[in-house]
Amino acid sequence: MSNYKSVQVLIDEALAKEEPVFQIVLAGQVQEQALSKEELIAKMTETYGVMEAAMHNGLNSQTKSSSGISGGAAYTLNQAHKAGKTIGGDVLDKLLMRALAVSEVNACMGKIVAAPTAGSCGIVPAVLSTIKEEQEISQEQLVLSMFTAAGLGIVIANRATVSGAEGGCQAECGSAAAMAAGAVVEMVGGTPRMVGHACAMALKNVLGLVCDPVAGLVEIPCIKRNAIGAANALVAANLALAGVESVIPVDEVIDAMRSVGNSMASALKETAEGGLAATPTAQALASKIYAMQE
Repeated sequence: MSNYKSVQVLIDEALAKEEPVFQIVLAGQVQEQALSKEELIAKMTETYGVMEAAMHNGLNSQTKSSSGISGGAAYTLNQAHKAGKTIGGDVLDKLLMRALAVSEVNACMGKIVAAPTAGSCGIVPAVLSTIKEEQEISQEQLVLSMFTAAGLGIVIANRATVSGAEGGCQAECGSAAAMAAGAVVEMVGGTPRMVGHACAMALKNVLGLVCDPVAGLVEIPCIKRNAIGAANALVAANLALAGVESVIPVDEVIDAMRSVGNSMASALKETAEGGLAATPTAQALASKIYAMQE
C-alpha cells in the first residue's frame, strides 16, 4: 500500500472491484502490516478517539501556548456562534472552530494526530466529524473513510511531499484538505471518481501556499490556515458531489504541487525568513519570544 504512487490507480482498482476506495486501502494495509481488517479498524477507531478529544479540549479551553501568541480562538468562535454573532451557519462554524481547536491543542503541546502533519492536524478531524454529525453518519462509516484519507495522503507523500519544509504550506494544509475532501465525499456516498476530483480541487485551490511560521512556531499563521483548509475541503467536496470535475487529473495536480514546491525560495519553506514571518510585527513578536527563552 505504501508503494502506491497514483490516486488514479486506487480509483481504477476500486471501480474494477466495485468497491469504495477505503476497501482497497484497507486490503493493502492488511497485507503490509500483517494485521486483520478488524485490528486495523480498531486502531483507526482509537486514532479518531484522539482527534475527538483534541476537538473537545480545544473548544473548551482558553489556554495560551507557551509563546503566548496563540490560544483561545476556537473557544472565542464557539461563544460567538452560540450568541448568533457569526454569519456562516452551523456547518461552517463547527468546521472552523473544530479545526482551530485541534490546532490550538497542538500549539499547547497537547495530544493530536498528525493528519498528515502536526501543522495541518485540524483539517481532517474537523471535516469528518462535522459532516458525520450533520448527515447523521455512523462512526463506523467515518472511521472507514479515514482509510480513504490515509490512502490519498500516502500517494501525495510518495508522489510529492507533505512537508512544509520541502513544499510549503500547500504540502501540509493543502494535502490535509485534499485528504479530507476525498474522504468526506466517500463517507457520504460519493463515487471513487468523485473522491479523485475532490482531492484534486482541494489541492488546486492552494497551489503556491507558502510556509512562513512566525518565530518558527506552528502557530501563526498555521492555526488559522487549518480553519481555511477545512473550508477548502468542504468546498471541493461539495463541487465533486454535485458532479463538477477537475479538468486537470488528480495525479497531475499532485505533480504540479511538487513542482511548485521545488520552485519556492527557501525563505518560504518553514525557515521563518520570508512571507508573514518577515513582517515588522512578526519580527517584533519573534524577538519577544526569543527574549523569554533566554
